[in-house]
Amino acid sequence: MLGHGLVHWFEMSIPIFLVVWRDDPGASVLLAGLVIALGYAPFGMGALPGGILSDRFGPKRLILTSFAGMSLSFLVLALASSMVTIAVALVCWGIAASVYHPAGNALISTGVESRGTVFAYHGMAGNAGIALGPFVTATLLIAFEWNLVAAVLAVPGIVALLYGLTVNFDPTAASAEDVEASGTALTLPTFLQNSKKLLASAFLVVFVLVTFEGLFYRGVLTFLPEILHDLQAIEGVNLGGQLEGVSPADYVFVGLLVVGMAGQYVGGKLTDRIPVERGLVAIFGILAALVLVFIPVSALGLAPLLVLCGLLGFFLFAIQPFYQVAVALYTPADTRGLSYGYVYLAEFGFGASSVAIGGFLLGAYPLGVFFAVLSVFALVGGSLALLLVVGHDGLAILPDTEREPSD
Repeated sequence: MLGHGLVHWFEMSIPIFLVVWRDDPGASVLLAGLVIALGYAPFGMGALPGGILSDRFGPKRLILTSFAGMSLSFLVLALASSMVTIAVALVCWGIAASVYHPAGNALISTGVESRGTVFAYHGMAGNAGIALGPFVTATLLIAFEWNLVAAVLAVPGIVALLYGLTVNFDPTAASAEDVEASGTALTLPTFLQNSKKLLASAFLVVFVLVTFEGLFYRGVLTFLPEILHDLQAIEGVNLGGQLEGVSPADYVFVGLLVVGMAGQYVGGKLTDRIPVERGLVAIFGILAALVLVFIPVSALGLAPLLVLCGLLGFFLFAIQPFYQVAVALYTPADTRGLSYGYVYLAEFGFGASSVAIGGFLLGAYPLGVFFAVLSVFALVGGSLALLLVVGHDGLAILPDTEREPSD
């Protein structure tokens, strides 16, 4: 939970610094944006090597290394005096942050029996980081220089590292397989062999499914704030008082993220009670419907829009424990880090292409086309989940030693 919260704490604070950096005489909005992109690129693309390293050295070592690397990177950022130094610090952060998701999810999948419940709390912590990172950063920037703020943001990571060094646990306590905590050979033939074994099984369906979930997820979170700002239902709202000049659209979006914490919890609990494949089919279908009705519902006024955004936030994050547990069900424990590395390459790497897709659609076509494409992403994901429900015999599913017979 500390790790997941910290990754998104740092991740979501970076765009807030953009406001300051673009005002630097030697920088421009384009240059500052490119520098931030340099940090986010390894965050997604480094997930696969992070998963390989997790299988080799054990998830705890990778998680603590991530804590240290992210905190040190922000301390370097605090000392930065040019855009070049800022770029170096952000690239280092992206590399350090990229190993967390495969290592953290691998640890949960092999270390605890109530995976759904723990994934729920884990997801809630991530949402807390998503909300608190930009809020704390923006608040501190009111009174302090950005360099000092960057140093302050590193403090929770240092505290988490010190705490992590003191705890002991069995990272394979919930695995039915005889797997060492670390020690999988870190060689190219082993990587190719394990990858072939994974991609020749139903895990390939899970991998593609998560890619379409990532396209939907990144498209919503990237463009919804801007879309909300332009909606007539929100333009007419005046907060007044000390909040004069603050757009209520920002509060609507933060509220969506907060509701997402409830979605994470409920979704995680449900994975312990219903087959994850059926849950994925249902949630993908709901997400497809919600984005299709977004424009007509927003035209009905503020209250219907708030309800719709709440439902969208709930199900957008409720789906995450389902696919995280699905990975555990369709992969052997000794390649769990590699499995989650592929999954987060799909989520944060391939899924990030929806930023380019969404930008093109919003610039060239009416808003309804953007939401229609998001709906298609969800429907494809739901169709792949349906394959997992009805196509077991033809998908060459790996022997699943961790699923209960009743499932």
